[in-house]
Amino acid sequence: MSNVVQFVDGNNRRDCPMTLAKHMRQAVLAMMVAALPISGAAAADSKVKWKMAATFPSSLPQLGTLGKRLEDQIAKVSGGNIEIRFYEPNALVPPLEVFDAVSMGAVDAAFSTPGFWGGKVPALQVFAALPFGPAAPEYMAWFYFGGGKEIFDEIYAKYGIKSVMCGMLAPEGSGWFKKEVLSVDDLNGMKLRFFGLGAKALGKFGVSAQLLAAPDVYPALDRGVIDGLEFVQPAIDLKMGFWQIAKYYYFPGWHQQSTFFDLMMNKAQWDKLSPTQQAQIESVCGDNVRYGIAEGEAIQLPALKELQEKGVTIKKWSDEDLKKLHVAVDEVIAEQVAADPDFARAYASFSAFRKDYATWKDIGYLK
Repeated sequence: MSNVVQFVDGNNRRDCPMTLAKHMRQAVLAMMVAALPISGAAAADSKVKWKMAATFPSSLPQLGTLGKRLEDQIAKVSGGNIEIRFYEPNALVPPLEVFDAVSMGAVDAAFSTPGFWGGKVPALQVFAALPFGPAAPEYMAWFYFGGGKEIFDEIYAKYGIKSVMCGMLAPEGSGWFKKEVLSVDDLNGMKLRFFGLGAKALGKFGVSAQLLAAPDVYPALDRGVIDGLEFVQPAIDLKMGFWQIAKYYYFPGWHQQSTFFDLMMNKAQWDKLSPTQQAQIESVCGDNVRYGIAEGEAIQLPALKELQEKGVTIKKWSDEDLKKLHVAVDEVIAEQVAADPDFARAYASFSAFRKDYATWKDIGYLK
């Protein structure tokens, strides 16, 4: 059999190697396949357009910018296939109502921190920030490899939510005050804006603690509705302008040594995504955690210097005060464990991991 075929080119007849004929047949076959209806697998990757509510404005470093970064990065990683549009607080729903909005499907997603929902779901406080708790490496180790994530997923699923950790903050400051506070005992009778389990611990000292959304904090301090507050880190607190009213800034952030942020998604919407799209979201959020840790550590010192130039006095709690606070935290944790089975299960998981991790921390790290 001949290995040469002939074909007509205009009025000319030329010989063509059999390999060229084979390529021509393959090209025709490829065009025929391209004309076929899209398969089920490909159809599952149809374009996604979600609305994402936020609890912090995009202008705030980390709290908001990490949410905007998620919006930008998921568009790039998915080649424009996934659009998660960031909406400023109150544009869709009030900041402290986004949990219910995602749960009911009123919005597709929200960027926040699990600790905001402690009044509704006490166990979620374990996955936000733990007073006298771990630095980022230990917290992440427990969450991803110590059983934390499995409990986290189960708790959120009860409310029709799928959540992915999507950011992490460096240690926070522990309080802005108009007057110097000589001891934690002097907090008795004060009204403070405070977050999470730390707020409950301050209740042991006679503090009336309340959680305020970002837009309400500065006005409350300015009008004397609150006597002081904790918000976040120096770089963020500088942006909020607290230094214009309060001149005493206290450290360390005993109540939040590291803080997880998460992307809450309506579970029905999540389940519609293809495995590839789900992996893209998880990958971008994982990178957001990395970015948040690195950025958070890098931006604090310049902010501290600027705050001091503006007349802010940096103060540190004494060892005695920290011991008192630790005792109060232990009491609060015991109360939460007794009151809520999911909190008890999550905290038992963390405590067991931390006990084992202490050996590695002790021999692996410099003091």
